[in-house]
Amino acid sequence: MSVQKEYFGRTRDGREVSLYTIRTGRLTAKVSDLGALLVSLETPDRNGVMKDVVLGFDDVEHYLENPACFGAVVGPNANRIAGAAFTIDGEEYHLPVNERGNNLHSDKLFYKRFFNADVEENSVTFVLGLPDGDAGFPGNRIFTIKYSLTDEELRIEYRAKSDKNTVINLTNHSYFNLAGEDNGSIADHVLQLNCSNTTKVRGDLIPTGEITSVKGTPFDFTDPKPIGRDIDADDEQLQYGGGYDHNFVIDGYTGDGSLIKAAEVYDPDSGRVMEVLTTVPGIQFYTANGMSVAGGKGGKTYGSRSAYALETQFFPDNVHHANFPQSIFGPGKEYESVTVFRFPACR
Repeated sequence: MSVQKEYFGRTRDGREVSLYTIRTGRLTAKVSDLGALLVSLETPDRNGVMKDVVLGFDDVEHYLENPACFGAVVGPNANRIAGAAFTIDGEEYHLPVNERGNNLHSDKLFYKRFFNADVEENSVTFVLGLPDGDAGFPGNRIFTIKYSLTDEELRIEYRAKSDKNTVINLTNHSYFNLAGEDNGSIADHVLQLNCSNTTKVRGDLIPTGEITSVKGTPFDFTDPKPIGRDIDADDEQLQYGGGYDHNFVIDGYTGDGSLIKAAEVYDPDSGRVMEVLTTVPGIQFYTANGMSVAGGKGGKTYGSRSAYALETQFFPDNVHHANFPQSIFGPGKEYESVTVFRFPACR
């Protein structure tokens, strides 16, 4: 096991960006101090052939734009906040409006920032401090993201503390294709979600506050099925997202920090399997609907539904829905969560 550091490029203000490669017997991950990005993740297929299974870019310049959030750690708040505003302790806060009158992914705040890095034997820890009011969020905050690698799993540990009550809801927005990032489609990938319910959304993908059963709908992945089987079904919720772009409620969530298996994906062609375990209550399943991003790895263009994201998170817009688990943290209540992407033996 080892970590190697190399030059990756420079930010627009001239700051040097590094790439950190973590290797184990079966997996190789590359992460960067620009945005705490997951740049690549290589894993073997059933014949032992290694392939990179996450979409991304070969250079810093493209990551500075990164319209699709490839590999990004999203924070301080992942997903959407209605009206780009919220109230905490009687004070109203306003955020940048960047999607249909709402705020999405904190206006890509984190992956425009440079993180300090600390390297250990099989891990890299990134630290970012943000001042009170940065991008509209209250509190002087310190965020810590630790990537650790073993023979079977990439583990991401998130921590944050603030001197004011604030919204903290972190996730990793990597796009996966288990056949390899250059494969072009995930329609035949077989998905199972440990989720009996979703948070229903309105037309702009903001939750209504209603939690609805997946039974009898295209959102039922409680038994394994190909991602493409129902993706174009005549369903209003699907039409809102142009496919899957919805938060699923993880069965068995307790809030005590226990890791729960939320998802499993299997690619019949390569035999690769990916499990997602997490300590948070929700998981956003997104199928890159309508995506067209040029300049990807090797110069390729990534098209619609060429990958999927499984973003572990507190529910979107929970600050406006008292019935949702709340992602408000501050003095005396630090944010902590863990997500594991596990790659067991191929089938």
